[in-house]
Amino acid sequence: MATDDECVLGVETPNCWQESNMIYASPGTDASTDPDIDKNIQMFEQGHLTAHIASDSSDKSKGKLGQKTQRRLAQNREAARKSRLRKKAYVQQLENSRMKLTQLEQELQRALHQGIIISTSGDQHHSTSENEALAFNMKYVHWLEEHNKQINELRTAVHTHAGDDDLQSIVSTIMAHHEEIFRLKSLAAKADALHVLSGTWRTPLERCFLWLGGFRPSELLKLLANQLEPLTEQQLANICNHQQSSQQVEETLSQGMEAIQNLLAETIASQLGRAGSSSSGNAADHTAVALGKIGAMESLLQQADDLRLQSLQKMQRVLTTRQSARALLLVSDYFSRLRALSSLWIARPQQ
Repeated sequence: MATDDECVLGVETPNCWQESNMIYASPGTDASTDPDIDKNIQMFEQGHLTAHIASDSSDKSKGKLGQKTQRRLAQNREAARKSRLRKKAYVQQLENSRMKLTQLEQELQRALHQGIIISTSGDQHHSTSENEALAFNMKYVHWLEEHNKQINELRTAVHTHAGDDDLQSIVSTIMAHHEEIFRLKSLAAKADALHVLSGTWRTPLERCFLWLGGFRPSELLKLLANQLEPLTEQQLANICNHQQSSQQVEETLSQGMEAIQNLLAETIASQLGRAGSSSSGNAADHTAVALGKIGAMESLLQQADDLRLQSLQKMQRVLTTRQSARALLLVSDYFSRLRALSSLWIARPQQ
């Protein structure tokens, strides 16, 4: 073990080296024994270390924030891409549906034209009522063609998010067009109520659903209540109230038609029972009564059409502009599918 003398004499030993390292704080300087200096050095080193740690922490925090931002941007880009794909697929689906509906409507119109020609080609001498019935059939075909054009225009406006003013203009045009068909029906009914009530101007499947020469208003309101969304509670309550009141009027009109039919049947039956004994004057009276019963059907038909028009007008008042537009599309699509299905049934392959 080295002694202090050896260290003084300059002999380098391991212990001397260790002690030298302990004594000299830095090469070429005297060992500092001043506590203030040591304290300053220590504070400097600690401050430098703290600053370094804080800098590292800030960099890591910035790095984390940057990563979150990048992830969020990436998620937004992916969501936007998926949204564009969904929109593209939706637009394509709408276009395909529009083309199919147009094709089916064209087939329907051809079938209607053929039906009119077949039903009128056997007799070249038509009565006045028959001529007016034929004229009404042709007017209805033209009305339906114009209606389809308006519906296609409305459908495009809805899917392209047109403004409320533009939508309202188209909706008003379609409503005025509906009023026109009711006016034409009223004129045709004055000439031949039975022709309008029988619905021969419609497709066979539509005739299966006829009520007094047209659709049931309560069924139309039910369709809107079930299919048109979203509706507020107040709107839904209004529609349900209109539906109930329409059902009551429908029941009254149906009872009226049933009463007329019963009276007509009784009148005809009474003529049969008195065929051998009744005078010609009594027979003429019974015939006049029977014809009067048939004429009374015109009044019921007019009331039914008034109820149908009122239902459409109430629907427009209850709904917003965009809801009214969608409601008209729903109603049109419903009847278009009925006509198309009827056309397909007529054209089906025979066994």
